Amino acid sequence: MTLKIHDTLTREKRDFVPADPKRVTMYVCGPTVYNYAHIGNFRPVVVFDVLYRVLRHLYGEDAVVYARNVTDVDDKINKKAADEGVPISVITDRYLAAYHEDADALGALRPDLEPKATEHIGAILEMIGQLVENGSAYAAEGHVLFDTQSFADYGQLSGRPLDEMIAGARVEVAPYKRHPADFVLWKPSKENEPEWESPWGAGRPGWHIECSAMIDKALGQTIDIHAGGIDLTFPHHENEVAQSRCAHKTPVLANYWMHNGFLDMGGEKMSKSLGNVIIPHELLKTVPGEVIRWALLSAHYRQPLDWTPELLEQSKKSLDRLYGALRRAKDVAPDQAMEAPADVVSALMDDLNTPLATSGFFEVSSLIEKALSPPTRRACWRRGRSWASCRPIRTPGLRATLPMS
Repeated sequence: MTLKIHDTLTREKRDFVPADPKRVTMYVCGPTVYNYAHIGNFRPVVVFDVLYRVLRHLYGEDAVVYARNVTDVDDKINKKAADEGVPISVITDRYLAAYHEDADALGALRPDLEPKATEHIGAILEMIGQLVENGSAYAAEGHVLFDTQSFADYGQLSGRPLDEMIAGARVEVAPYKRHPADFVLWKPSKENEPEWESPWGAGRPGWHIECSAMIDKALGQTIDIHAGGIDLTFPHHENEVAQSRCAHKTPVLANYWMHNGFLDMGGEKMSKSLGNVIIPHELLKTVPGEVIRWALLSAHYRQPLDWTPELLEQSKKSLDRLYGALRRAKDVAPDQAMEAPADVVSALMDDLNTPLATSGFFEVSSLIEKALSPPTRRACWRRGRSWASCRPIRTPGLRATLPMS
């Protein structure tokens, strides 16, 4: 059975063929650790955990290398540290630990690699130097900027003309830019902010270059799958593509691009800036992690998901029904393992169709309930069987090995 993935770059569903089946590489953009992550931040965590599990099922646990970065230097981190009068590492360590705790509670496997931006400053400077040397970047007033006009394919991933992208994004207007869309690779640090020495003056990296450098060092110049939220398509992933391809002179950064849809609150995108966020770190005090996970997988990952109390309640009822069926199934088949139904597996192989996959679990649940329903004397008589021979024999010991979807 072949895994099919909807590729953002080609706008079509494609058969997944890794460059090397013995080393399947996957990178997902991770957290900026300045506060507790909201529920929308955890949708890619859960969605791409399913993908990670599917890849491990197909190619073997040791054949898949999953990297998820940590942004641990950022304006918001700097502000939080300044407000508390502590080094940025105090802030980042605190909230990364909380992020791990919450992701664990949602049943997500830890990635194989978790590169941090502050641990890759050397790699970042090296990549910026390559871009300056080959004419794809330029220094100006203590900054180094990527020259978007030097990359003919800029805008290909997001599929929008450059002028439209500029109009729809928060682009910093600065006199030292050659073009409004040019973006920062290195910038001077403000007073009391963390800084590192560089050939262009003391400062710190821009956001986009961090991921390009970490992908290169963790996984290689070209990877199989790059994934993240749809809001990262532009400018973040678009800029990653430009930087990485120009630095390495490669035709692609990732062979497959995957993006999950937004979480909505009453039809409005969930975001900290709008103040309409749900924080799993608090929600987990009253709602089991598997209920939250189920809710996050209740819609197809590429579609928007409206987060409501009703969604959580329905998710709890769904899991209660399945758990109840599994408990009662212990009386049916002793010492027998249950494999995931073929319909469930095929649904996951079709671009992670989790709503269809979970419907397969309910079909199994219905079969279990039907098998456990006591027959009536009339039904036995119609089958030409005696009542004694018709009654089900109850035996203990079913082991369920259904994989987490």
